[in-house]
Amino acid sequence: MSYRFTEEERELYESMQIPFVIYGYEDGNIRALLISDGYCSLKKQDRDVLRQKQNMNLLNEVHPKDAKKLLPLALSFAKHLSPFDILYRTKMPDDEKYHVMHAVAKWQTMPDKSEVAFVTFNDMTRGMFEIDRLTDGYELFQKDRFYNDPTTGLPNLNYLLEYADDFAENQRLNGGNPALLYFDVIGMQSYNSQYGFSRGDELLCLIAGVLKDVFPGEFVSRGYDDHFFVISNLQTDEQLSERIDRANRHIKKGAYGNTTGIQAGVCILEKGMRVSDAIGHARHALREVDNDLNITHKIFTNETDEAYWQQRFIIENFENALQNERIKVYYQCIQRLKTGNACALEALARWVDPDRGIISPEEFIPVLEKYHLLHKLDLYMVDQICKEVKPRQDIGLPLIPVSVNFSAQDFDYVDIVGAINDILEKYGVSRDKLIIEITERDVALATNRFREQMQRIRDNGYKIWIDDFGSGYSSLNVFSQYHFDLIKFDQAFLLNLDVNNSANRLIFKAMVDMAKELQILTLAEGMESPDHLDFLREIGCDMAQGFYFYKPESLESIRFKLANGNPMMPCDL
Repeated sequence: MSYRFTEEERELYESMQIPFVIYGYEDGNIRALLISDGYCSLKKQDRDVLRQKQNMNLLNEVHPKDAKKLLPLALSFAKHLSPFDILYRTKMPDDEKYHVMHAVAKWQTMPDKSEVAFVTFNDMTRGMFEIDRLTDGYELFQKDRFYNDPTTGLPNLNYLLEYADDFAENQRLNGGNPALLYFDVIGMQSYNSQYGFSRGDELLCLIAGVLKDVFPGEFVSRGYDDHFFVISNLQTDEQLSERIDRANRHIKKGAYGNTTGIQAGVCILEKGMRVSDAIGHARHALREVDNDLNITHKIFTNETDEAYWQQRFIIENFENALQNERIKVYYQCIQRLKTGNACALEALARWVDPDRGIISPEEFIPVLEKYHLLHKLDLYMVDQICKEVKPRQDIGLPLIPVSVNFSAQDFDYVDIVGAINDILEKYGVSRDKLIIEITERDVALATNRFREQMQRIRDNGYKIWIDDFGSGYSSLNVFSQYHFDLIKFDQAFLLNLDVNNSANRLIFKAMVDMAKELQILTLAEGMESPDHLDFLREIGCDMAQGFYFYKPESLESIRFKLANGNPMMPCDL
């Protein structure tokens, strides 16, 4: 026997604006017991007409293909054999086109112990995402605060996770290509500090309005803090860039204070992918943007994911790698071109992981720089080099100087000169056995503190080499500001000697001549052929390093070769 609603209950439920129908199941038949005003409004028909339709033929207006799956599912639900949550196409009285309807059913036990089914309906085509919930006392109501962001008025993250999957599926059914856009407000913390939190909230409200205008009819919601989400029908990369550029123009124009705008990580919502999973992917893609103001967005790919997890591995395992000495020193000989003998070594870091094998510096150095951890690596390298001085002596290797790369960033975190002195003193190594290399980029961007530290390096008896000269930051002004013992020319010069009518040959020779006038030694990186060697000797370059002369090797490898009869390389001390 179906439940009989009291007049008070019927008036309460029928007056609700949420589109739902309460069904009873009796004698093998599904019957509509109660229809809300919201459902009448959705269908644009009177309650009596709808009740008659519901009880005569539930599937009359449903697309034939969808009717085949809807009826068995409804009967299965009526028998408590399966849940009822379905997207199907149906016609509306005022529209001959099919609309995509989302129907969800839930059983409710009534006071007389009978059961009724509450079925809510959402017209996905019109984007009507209403919220329904049953309380323990079988009251249906909308939880505004649970689904609404009070600052911007947008749907919040709870709403996104509840309904965005349906929205994306609707876009697919209509031939679209849904994607999750994960927006970040650049410099929001700074904006709040400068203008106050009230102005910050105004900026968030402005961005919310702009996103709704730029992505009309699409799913726009606010996440946590200064993040926004949009489910958009992605077309081309250029069109997305144009939309974000347009949004940023409106944001900058309407903001109270100076703001840089928004950037996005993007994840294509492939069929079967849930929005909750896409959020993590889009966040990874956004991190790849890294506040580069020339980039509006980054689309997640498998390569992006691999790069993210590789970065995570490096950050999470770096300290352990130092403690267990998994980062090894590889030595590359530097050749004096007049004699052909080795005159110095460059220390290069190689991360040897027991599971992943060798991780190259090109992979972990940028990550350590990004997270300001390079000073730990650089001082570790000095410690390892000094620790290996005695083993080098024990196997008969001449103690020629070793150069170590340092970053300008290092000097912002520790007293680098004091730390180097302490390490050399601990191992009893003289200061003339260590050379400090600084990249030209760091020198060109130097702060006053860095300049002071450079002078301290020289005052403490260390030689300073400038590395990667000519790699894109070249400025002859650096020679008027500092005194360097040696210029190391970037390998691009040798690799591109004959490009552009051999212009690099003339430039290279001119720079070597200039260095001689300044009484600065010269060293060329990337020597890989006899032609390179002949050219460098011809222009009077002092030193060179490269695979043609010597490949980087660990001390263990050198020891093994010597033990197996390989001759020791002649050295100039």
